[in-house]
Amino acid sequence: MAASISAAGLKALPSTFHGSWATSLAGADRAVLTKSGPTYVRVARPPRSRPRMGNINEGKGLFAPLVVLTRNIIGRKRFNQLRGKAIALHSQVITEFCKTIGADNKQRQGLIRLAKKNGEKLGFLA
Repeated sequence: MAASISAAGLKALPSTFHGSWATSLAGADRAVLTKSGPTYVRVARPPRSRPRMGNINEGKGLFAPLVVLTRNIIGRKRFNQLRGKAIALHSQVITEFCKTIGADNKQRQGLIRLAKKNGEKLGFLA
């Protein structure tokens, strides 16, 4: 057989296949291939975002611009030392206050946590 040229100018290769795929499958082969059953599609889980450490309100709050400016002027290392001292001093003040009013350790811890949340909202932990 000789190769024929199609309308697009491409050569068609000779083939012994005549007909459609549906007619070429006969009997049991066709039944196995066309048998419909449940099809399962595996869906990958979306990637988990990494837990973010730090303040969720970073850069927000009334005092955040002042805190960021101070950190940029004195440097991050010195700023973190100063911040640590301020937090420790504030915790001591809360502890002394709790001793004065007779609050137990659980209430003291609650007040310290509340102070941290308020500091985040106001921008002190920016």
